[in-house]
Formats: sequence, C-alpha cells, structure tokens
Amino acid sequence: MKFFVSTGEASGDLHLSYLVKSVKSRYKDVDFVGVAGEKSKKEGVEILQDISELAIMGFTEAIKKYKFLKQKAYEYLQYIKDNQIENVILVDYGGFNVKFLELLKNEIMDIKIFYYIPPKVWIWGEKRVEKLRLADYIMVIFPWEVDFYKKHNIDAVYFGNPFTDFYKKVERTGDKILLLPGSRRQEIKAMLPVFEEIINDLKDDKFILKLNSEQDLVYTENLKKYTNLEIIIDKKLKDIVGDCKLSVATSGTVTLELALFALPSIVVYKTSLINYLIGKYILKIGYISLPNLVLNDEIFPELIQKDCEAKNIEKHMKKILENLPEIEEKIENMRKKIEGKAVVESYADFLIKEGK
Repeated sequence: MKFFVSTGEASGDLHLSYLVKSVKSRYKDVDFVGVAGEKSKKEGVEILQDISELAIMGFTEAIKKYKFLKQKAYEYLQYIKDNQIENVILVDYGGFNVKFLELLKNEIMDIKIFYYIPPKVWIWGEKRVEKLRLADYIMVIFPWEVDFYKKHNIDAVYFGNPFTDFYKKVERTGDKILLLPGSRRQEIKAMLPVFEEIINDLKDDKFILKLNSEQDLVYTENLKKYTNLEIIIDKKLKDIVGDCKLSVATSGTVTLELALFALPSIVVYKTSLINYLIGKYILKIGYISLPNLVLNDEIFPELIQKDCEAKNIEKHMKKILENLPEIEEKIENMRKKIEGKAVVESYADFLIKEGK
C-alpha cells in the first residue's frame, strides 16, 4: 500500500511524522511519498518536495507564490497518475491542499483522499466546507470540529488530539523566561526587536531564546551582547520548559504544546498591516491561540499587533505570576477536553483500514 502525502509547514510535518511512525512500526509494506519535511523524512517518507520552499505567511505572500504552487500541484498529480497511487493524505496547509483536493478529484475518479487536520473553516468562513466535501474522510483533532462538520452533514473522524500522546505536564524548577519568536522568517524579524527591549528592561531576569534552526541565528546579532540571554537551537522544547517560569510565544501550534507542558504563557503576534486588516475582517472568533479556543476562555493573554509591545508584555508577565493557581487550573481543564486513548495509533489504524 502506498500513500501520497502533502503538507506544507512545520506543524503539519510534525503531525504527519507521528502518523508515519505509528504505521511503519506496526504494519508491513506501507510506503509514503510526497511533500513533507525533515521530521517525516526521518520516519520514512520519500521526499519529492521539501516543505522548506513552501512556507507562506499571510495573504500577500500567497499571491506571489500562486504560480509556483500551481505548477507543483500538476507535478504531484502526474506523479500520482504515473505511479498509480490510490491513497492521498492531505495534512493541514489549506491554502494549497484544498485546491489540490479539487484537482485530484477532477482528474482521478477513484482516488481516495484523507484530509487530516483540515483548514479552520470554522474561523475563516463556512463556505469552504463545500470544497472539503470532496475528501473521502475528514480527520479532525479538536472536539468542536465534529459538531461543526455534523452541522454540515459531514461525518468527521475524531479520536482526540495527537499532542496529548506525547506532551505531558513538566515540573518547573527554574525561573527563566522562554522566548519563542516562531519558525518563519517574517515572524522572527517582527518579534526579535520586541524581545530585545524586554531583555534590556528586565536585566535581573534570565531569558532563553529558542530558535528552530541555525539559519535563524542571522537575525540575532543584536542580542549577543546580553549576558542574561541564552540562545538555544538543538534542545527540544520539553527539555527547556522545566527551567522556566513562563514563556512569551508567537501564535501557532507551539502555544498548544506549551499548555500541555503546563507552562504559563503570553501569546504574541505581529504581521504586516495589510495581512492584519484582511485577517481582522475575515476572522470571526474571539481568540487566535489553540489553548484559548479549546477552552473558549482566556488561558493565555493574547497581545496582537499594536498590543504586542514590550511594556504591555511585561505587565502581563507580572499578572500571570500573581495568578498562577487559576491559570494552572485552566490549563488542566483544557487538557481534559482534548485527551484521548492512543490517539495517533487510532488515526493510523483508521488510515490502513480505509486505505485498503
């Protein structure tokens, strides 16, 4: 059995790697090939296109890369036809994968498509649900998504959130402040000046700046002069949070990881004015971070755009440390809402059963 896979960002690659590892450890003669990153490659995916060239942040970048991505879609389509692949797994990356889904279903009548972690249509507009109907199976990782799709007469598959298999509460013994600027170039460039101001203001505190790759070091020249800052690349997040009392993190999947590790955090986000205005117009929910969305309550403060400035972040740091028991209780309630039993194995078993 062979699956073609398509994802486009680090978080999707991580989720895909979990699936691939689970399948390959328990089933023989199952192969994966397609569009993924280093984590999935490590677990045995044959890479046709590395996701490092595909990451897009914001609406303006999506427009610039449209032609490139359209060409790639037809290349993938031809590969699937030439190799007579019958199963496709789409993981997140809605801007591309929804179009790819349409293309596949128009060109190959009997192709079977699993959409794992579909785009957040419950945020960005329910009309896109109609396009997702083309998928044979929609596999979601948050409980409210089941009800959302049911409202549209679509049966979504849900076993729990995969992260709860791997991310457990970490006992905190340190007092450092963890800074997470994100994985995309634009995010890092937007947040590092804000982080530098905080580091300079709070000279009595110790900070850890966690970067995703050595390539990101090029943006940190101004920070090397600070003796109260440690820059880390090669350590995993779970091996760092125990040394920290709180974190400041750019909005993304990492905020859910931090919540599952039980590290109190502040969610920050800055983008270009045009992306912000478009996003503000389209966005229809009260929160942007996953922990807050899960609980439908503020677990982590969200400081977006003009609110994302050093003094405001410092004020919220103090407030968090003054209200730790309340925040920790909310974090625990959030975990309970998305826990499952052997979540990744359940999704992997479903893939093999239905892919035959």
